[in-house]
Amino acid sequence: MSSTLGTGATSEIEVGADAIEASRVNGTRVYNTDGDNLGHIYDIVIGKRDGRVKYAIMSFGGFLGIGEEYHPLPWEVLKYDERQGGYVVGITIDQLKDAPRFGAAERPNWVDADYGRRINDYYGVAYY
Repeated sequence: MSSTLGTGATSEIEVGADAIEASRVNGTRVYNTDGDNLGHIYDIVIGKRDGRVKYAIMSFGGFLGIGEEYHPLPWEVLKYDERQGGYVVGITIDQLKDAPRFGAAERPNWVDADYGRRINDYYGVAYY
């Protein structure tokens, strides 16, 4: 796959089994282990200092952007499934309804360690 860099130069970028551009993650479907389509990746949250992907923000519900909610999923709980062409998370739709979330007009405070702990605790993942 070739890509145009900001300088106008073209470079070949190889995307392997463990590497993908963030722009390609956005829009990727998210399924639960039963195969139900839960939503899609809206954005990702990256640690400023360590460069690690912390959360995938999954868009859930709504219609044409109205009533949509966003669920931060710890990156560790997502597994990519090539057969489905999307990420799989071990959570039911009912469990997702009680999961930490925010609305389109809200912005989480990613600096708030308590907020991060609540998300990670809900999904049973250790906080960084």
